[in-house]
Amino acid sequence: MGLIGEVLLLPFAPVRGSLWAVRQVLAEAERQYYDPVAVRAELALLERRFVAGEIDEEEFEGQEDELLDRLDIGLRTGAGTDDGGSRR
Repeated sequence: MGLIGEVLLLPFAPVRGSLWAVRQVLAEAERQYYDPVAVRAELALLERRFVAGEIDEEEFEGQEDELLDRLDIGLRTGAGTDDGGSRR
């Protein structure tokens, strides 16, 4: 895009900046959501709640399946790592 295009798009700069910020926040939220360390902590908490009788077996298994899916995705994509998943 040339200089004229940049000048014509200048009024939209705040929108483009806002979109960039939204993308960054979304990426960080996804990184935290799929972070294997966080998911394992949630699994441990879920198990403690089940053993304490706070939740029934059906609820435990449903939430466990969701957390295990998140853990699988996090491990495959390297979520929660700053180096693209090369950390083990």
